[in-house]
Amino acid sequence: MNAPDRFELFLLGDGEKKCSEIPDTRTANSSVFTFNKEDHTLANILRAHLLKDPHVTFAGYKIPHPLFATFELRVQTDGSLTPKEALVNTCKNLVQDLEILSREFTKEFELRKMVMGDAAATEKQ
Repeated sequence: MNAPDRFELFLLGDGEKKCSEIPDTRTANSSVFTFNKEDHTLANILRAHLLKDPHVTFAGYKIPHPLFATFELRVQTDGSLTPKEALVNTCKNLVQDLEILSREFTKEFELRKMVMGDAAATEKQ
């Protein structure tokens, strides 16, 4: 079987970077970011949130090969900020959104546990 070992899909090797940037010389204000050990999950959420930024004119990704866990994210801006700044801002906003989701989920889960605990206690009586 020619598939890589499972751990190679998410563990970075020695000297391997998670993300690298290559400026795109064919298009103004454009860069291609290569993410290692990531897949469609991160690529699609980054693309979708980058497109919500009013300064981003294009955001798209591709998976060069299905056996390797990498994707290339192309970002083009209107020039008021660099593609790297747009990506960093998007990542910060995503982290904040995920923290809110985690906090709200934990709160609802704890409330559900309390309600279900009370319901189970009344059933035993």
